[in-house]
Amino acid sequence: MTVRAVSTSVEMNLLPRFYFEDAMARVNKELFETEWAILKVVWTRQPVTAPEVQELLVSEKQWAYTTVKTLMDRMAKKGLLSVQKIRNLYLYSAAISKSEAIKWELKRTLKRAFNGAFTPMVQFLVEHEELSEEEYQYLERLIQARKQQSKG
Repeated sequence: MTVRAVSTSVEMNLLPRFYFEDAMARVNKELFETEWAILKVVWTRQPVTAPEVQELLVSEKQWAYTTVKTLMDRMAKKGLLSVQKIRNLYLYSAAISKSEAIKWELKRTLKRAFNGAFTPMVQFLVEHEELSEEEYQYLERLIQARKQQSKG
């Protein structure tokens, strides 16, 4: 992964920005809200059938079975789900982990909202979100642990 620091614009008054260019170039999956809804069910219940997913989402989404089946088949073609046919039964499992999906979304947001710059995103979150003292301490511990890892 290539990391480089560049100076920031004066009007934004930001810390140095770090770009994660190689990682951003590899992100080529876009998850739509419908896919997130289905993946959340699949991650907790896999392997799962389309009727099971439809039943679990019906109160929230009011999708017909055919809609869910079509979406899941498209997700399988996209590489988000794997499908196994046993007689007339199609069992779906996640082909990507929840962690991987979150990473894609975060990188996409980073690229779209912050031009790929990590530091301004963190600065924005720290300045605009109400974090508890415990959350600040946790973030500090994460940073310190990461520093120790990179030292050796």
